[in-house]
Amino acid sequence: MDEQEKTEAPEPQSGPSYECVRCGRRVEFQELERYISFRCPFCGYRIFRKVRAPIVKHIKAI
Repeated sequence: MDEQEKTEAPEPQSGPSYECVRCGRRVEFQELERYISFRCPFCGYRIFRKVRAPIVKHIKAI
């Protein structure tokens, strides 16, 4: 592997992603940790919803 290939590899996400209820922008948990109060850095709103993976788990009923 070249050094360029190593640096171009995306970093794994650490922590969940949240979406502001008011403006709809997605914010990483690391960015929200910077603030004392859990606020959207774009609009200042304090209500978020956790963005979940689009994977659906199917469980067989008994």
